Amino acid sequence: MEKLMITGGRPLQGTVSISGAKNSAIALIPAAILAESEVILDNLPLLSDVAVYSEILEELGATVAWEGSQMRIDPSSIKSIPMPNGPVKKLRASYYMMGAMLGRFKEAIIGLPGGCNFEPRPIDQHIKGFEALGATVTNEHGAIHLHAKELRGTKIYLDVSSVGATINIMLAAARAKGATIIENAAKEPEIIDVATLLNSMGAIIKGAGTETIRIEGVSELHGCRHSIIPDRIQAGTYMIAAAATRGNVLIDNVIPKHMEALTAKMQEMGIGIEEYDESIRVLGSSSYEHVDVKALVYPGFATDLQSPMTSLLTQAQGVSVLSDFVYSNRFKHVPELVRMGAKIRVEGRSAIIEGGKLNAAKVKAADLRAGAALVIAGLTVSEGVTEVSGVEYIDRGYDHLVSNLRLLGADVWRQTE
Repeated sequence: MEKLMITGGRPLQGTVSISGAKNSAIALIPAAILAESEVILDNLPLLSDVAVYSEILEELGATVAWEGSQMRIDPSSIKSIPMPNGPVKKLRASYYMMGAMLGRFKEAIIGLPGGCNFEPRPIDQHIKGFEALGATVTNEHGAIHLHAKELRGTKIYLDVSSVGATINIMLAAARAKGATIIENAAKEPEIIDVATLLNSMGAIIKGAGTETIRIEGVSELHGCRHSIIPDRIQAGTYMIAAAATRGNVLIDNVIPKHMEALTAKMQEMGIGIEEYDESIRVLGSSSYEHVDVKALVYPGFATDLQSPMTSLLTQAQGVSVLSDFVYSNRFKHVPELVRMGAKIRVEGRSAIIEGGKLNAAKVKAADLRAGAALVIAGLTVSEGVTEVSGVEYIDRGYDHLVSNLRLLGADVWRQTE
């Protein structure tokens, strides 16, 4: 078992470059299945979830080659085989295999996904979309069975503005007959990224990034080359870490517009922010004002930054309130922060956070972003060593975390027991 060991109290200084977006990569890789020739993905993050997807594609018969942060996928030899178990069980985003396989083969058997278990995330909106396109969907022994004689475009209204459902329906509809309209679609930048790839493959998709997306189905898609957008959650995590340690860090390879909700709250706290074309500088200070934060769907404050933001708010003066209106039970990091001396109590969808000094402790990450929160908290502690276990969760979303933090001057290392 591996742990992250942190001797904190050092302001982060220097420059860190952001990897490609995890939440794009886990949808772009299965999207490649829809092509009949090679797809090249550049700026791919080197994460455990990406490695699992490589296993899944090879199991289906695809040829996958890696070179640095580039993945070459030749899906021409892919066959439709049932996948009720195996690698698909290891990650939450394996549900994108449903839309991709349904779009290409009009059938799929995919085991119900795993991943972070901070709250049940139903796939009812995905299934609603598949059925509207003409597929029969059943749940048999923990696997989703999908079959369609043909897929036909239609109008689909999502009851919940779901990123996963929006992308999954786009994948299936890209090779359906006729036009599909998704209403109340999610607007996240990762959806635009997936639509950009599909359009480069020959799809006809308009309106990605708005609440109405129109897809004109085509009979065949071809390969292409695509560069993944920067990871806004990873960028936000480093921004928060820089502020929490009172540092001075330039976050490079970032799209500042994607960070607007976080930037606004950090400036409200009294943190210095300088924006450039493709980078953001964070300038910490000796004291921060308390703020209230509400995690919402994009373009609101990202729920994936709610946990790291909790750690930053422990460094503010007074009482802050952080509410999550995307997930109701995403506060598994709070008991661990309390173990470090944080004064936090959870009331319903909100965490009430009183600023104060944190202490070194042995803590455990319960999910990916909770792990990031604990690392940030450990970086603020001036005495002792913080031990963070559950590193396998952190590895799902942050490649080169230790080396990047060390580059910024942090005293962080992995230790195997």
